Amino acid sequence: MTEEPSPVPADRRPGRAAASNATGRFEPYARVAVDDGWDRDEILPPLRTEVSEERPRKVITANNSPDVPFEQSLNPYRGCEHGCIYCFARPTHAYLGLSPGLDFETRLIAKPQAPAALARELRARGYVPKVLAIGTNTDPYQPIERDRRIMRGLLEVLSDHGHPVAITTKGTLIERDLDLLAPLAARGLVHVGLSVTTLDPATSRAMEPRVPPPARRLATIRRLTEAGVPVRIQVSPVVPALTDHELESILAAGVEAGARAASMIVLRLPREVAGLFRDWLGERFPDRAARVMGRVRELHGGRDYDPEWGTRMTGQGEWARLLSARFDLAKRRLGFAPLPPLRMDLFRVPRDPDPQLSLF
Repeated sequence: MTEEPSPVPADRRPGRAAASNATGRFEPYARVAVDDGWDRDEILPPLRTEVSEERPRKVITANNSPDVPFEQSLNPYRGCEHGCIYCFARPTHAYLGLSPGLDFETRLIAKPQAPAALARELRARGYVPKVLAIGTNTDPYQPIERDRRIMRGLLEVLSDHGHPVAITTKGTLIERDLDLLAPLAARGLVHVGLSVTTLDPATSRAMEPRVPPPARRLATIRRLTEAGVPVRIQVSPVVPALTDHELESILAAGVEAGARAASMIVLRLPREVAGLFRDWLGERFPDRAARVMGRVRELHGGRDYDPEWGTRMTGQGEWARLLSARFDLAKRRLGFAPLPPLRMDLFRVPRDPDPQLSLF
């Protein structure tokens, strides 16, 4: 059974980006709101964030995509309260029987035992250390991390083991963990990628409603670099006809804040994200919605999204080529360079606490 999602009233979704909550694609039945004929003025409350917990047996995920620069990753949360309308992770909520729309922003799953599970996996016989990427799906420093502190627990485990980690985030809460990140950086064990999509606070608030504003993220880059943590500014995603004109300005702001490297990914709209994004454009930027989607389809071979490896992150065609040329030129002019490789030779498995004294 298919469903044409109906918008949730705006007063029920303050601070949310998605406008609807269509049933996940794996569900046999769809839920559709209808007028029952009673003609009652029922006022429903705003949607609140709900958090449930998961007990993972393993937390390290292997990656073999040629489009990403890491072989293993970890995500302490499912769903993300940041609520970025363009988030490519939204379709993963369908595997949980939940909607990639508002459910993704409001019905979150935390993994409080992830640090313990990570420690078990790092202790496994034959484990070979590789850079562990955290935040590649949902943000490890989204608002609920303030109380849950799962990411902090993961950093403590990685520090104890001398294990390299690459963190991707939009969350300024990362500053809380500078006492762990600075020593890791001094040992050559951490990189941070911080995403800035636009310098315009109004566009940012509409597009990524619960992410700290751009100026605050730039201040976080400055604090990290002052503490000795290598930072990459990520212009990700670039939204054609909406934020692409800011590319050089974002890079310049990043280098002024202390970022040493830069990366860029164009907008991609897999599965349910395409419909959610189109609805969002129609509501927030109706004057340019057709132009934005026309450019998106130009980037992806006439479709809302083309999952082909090698082009899904960069797009294809003349506009994609020009955007890449602008990015490369700005990087050279501003002096960006690759971040130094993270060290693998410091990895060790700490001795388990044991009341039995060693004879040696």
